Amino acid sequence: MSGVWALGLFLMVFILLLTGYPVAFTLGGASVLIGAAVFGTDFFNLLPLRVWGIMENYLLIAVPLFVFMGMMLEKSGIASELLETMGLLFGRLRGGLAISVVVVGALLAASTGIVGATVVTMGLLSLPTMLRRGYDPRLASATIAASGTLGQIIPPSIVLVLLGSVMNVPVGDMFMGALLPGILLVWLYLMWIVIIALFRGDRVPAMPAGELAAFRAGGTLKRIFSALVLPLLLIIAVLGSIFAGVASPTEAAGIGALGATLLTVLRGKFNLENLGAVTRETTFLTALVFMILVGATAFGLVFRGMDGDRLLIDLIEASNLSPMGFLMLVMGVIFVAGFFIDFIEITFIIVPIVMPIFTRMGVDPLWLGILLALNLQTSFLTPPFGFALFYLKGVAPPEIKTTHIYRGIVPFIIIQIITLILVVLYPEIATWLPVAIRN
Repeated sequence: MSGVWALGLFLMVFILLLTGYPVAFTLGGASVLIGAAVFGTDFFNLLPLRVWGIMENYLLIAVPLFVFMGMMLEKSGIASELLETMGLLFGRLRGGLAISVVVVGALLAASTGIVGATVVTMGLLSLPTMLRRGYDPRLASATIAASGTLGQIIPPSIVLVLLGSVMNVPVGDMFMGALLPGILLVWLYLMWIVIIALFRGDRVPAMPAGELAAFRAGGTLKRIFSALVLPLLLIIAVLGSIFAGVASPTEAAGIGALGATLLTVLRGKFNLENLGAVTRETTFLTALVFMILVGATAFGLVFRGMDGDRLLIDLIEASNLSPMGFLMLVMGVIFVAGFFIDFIEITFIIVPIVMPIFTRMGVDPLWLGILLALNLQTSFLTPPFGFALFYLKGVAPPEIKTTHIYRGIVPFIIIQIITLILVVLYPEIATWLPVAIRN
């Protein structure tokens, strides 16, 4: 009977999510109602202890610190200077502006990790320039949207922090494991742009020689130093301290938040208005994550209390699925779910349910975590509800239609699927670096 209740809870949550009801209240409200009906008032004695245990998790302090770091860097103007400098550096090449967008997206991913801020910033600064230079609207918009989501897989990434917490995998290992897949994804993006430039150069024209000459006459080395070296030093300070074992991810996040603030001060952009905007946005995003986490905690408590995880394990064992077969099933479910719901909901709803089954099957949790992170990144790009597509459409010029973005993004989704398949076939892409650094 308890299995029926567990199935009913899952269906109730799924239906309410599809209706657009807020995720945190859907998870928490449905779980409390079902929990009270099944377990009585004793359920309310256990739930606060579970929520308090989540709130005491030292690792999760990294979430607001990384968000603060990203928002402060966005206010510092580093993103705009990076885009301008890299665009002029690569401008003499066909596809140079698109290449610069991908490179800047990777650098911003390693220093901010905030998808919304990255996509909006690059959309405002780069998209009008690319259109003015004669770029194909589909390729231009899709390149910006795809590059903006690199912060989901390239560390330091909030997705990796949350997955590490849910899966009980050290976040430092998650960061190290995600580095090579992230670089592989960037390389494949660049290869696609190069192929377009070689065979359809009219879609990605080079910049006029006059602009490039003016740029080189205006203190090139100084601009490159200002735009590249300081952000790179911050990236090295954050990731290097984690990889070297000097600091925990939470401590490194504190270093990043302080470093981003100092960079903003050095650039003369630090003021009370910017500080207020950064702290408000940090508070909002952190509250959003933790409210969903509280609701997911209630859901997990009730679902497991009704032996929902046992029901799933029995179903998998009865179906005789191999570990690889079950992995493909879960990856397919998450990929489809990413069309409709956000990565945070997937992380807190689906991952805790399937994790015990993967553990029972002996699947490497680090490798699994990187696969999940790659899959969750794709959810930002898949229509109809890919958030990166919404962010970009909100700041795009009027001539950019929704169909341009949806059609242009398809090759980049295929590239992400190829990357995911490569990491499935060659787990060493995700597992080699953590083992090499530890040894």
